[in-house]
Amino acid sequence: MTGAPQILLAHHLKTLKLPTFLREHEKLARQCAAEGLDHVQFLARLVELELIDREGRMIERRIKVAKFPAKKSLDSFDFKAIPKLNKMQVLDLARCEWIERRENVIALGPSGTGKTHVALGLGLAACQKGMSVSFTTAAALVNELMEARDERRLLRLQKQLASVKLLICEPACKIDPCIGVIGVQK
Repeated sequence: MTGAPQILLAHHLKTLKLPTFLREHEKLARQCAAEGLDHVQFLARLVELELIDREGRMIERRIKVAKFPAKKSLDSFDFKAIPKLNKMQVLDLARCEWIERRENVIALGPSGTGKTHVALGLGLAACQKGMSVSFTTAAALVNELMEARDERRLLRLQKQLASVKLLICEPACKIDPCIGVIGVQK
């Protein structure tokens, strides 16, 4: 397709904010024609691609907003290095049902036992399940609360924190044993 119809279609797809449609429609149309698929099957595939792409962008946005210090998943965690850590329990936590039940998780243990990696993995899993997550340190949280109080915006900050489904708060110090709190809003 060339000329005015192509320009008009591109304009409409941009206006409707359908970037995957815009990027993939010609290639997919040729592919569906070669496979002998009708227009409904073509549209179904195109809509599916748009939805998959949109969900991926939403996950990436939630991860960016969470402000994780590193992007670590539980897939990259070496459970064999810390045999006392209950792998099944951690993987069960990754299902995020505890967040829906508004329960809290506290990670206890000496430095180097994977508490932060597990917390990041649980936060990433929550982002992938469509939940809002925020990562901070205890020191940064205290500083932010004090600044908000001094600037008379404490109530706004409290509302902002309350709107997050999962708050991960790392300890301010590295004293053994360290405590990491993964908190759910009540």
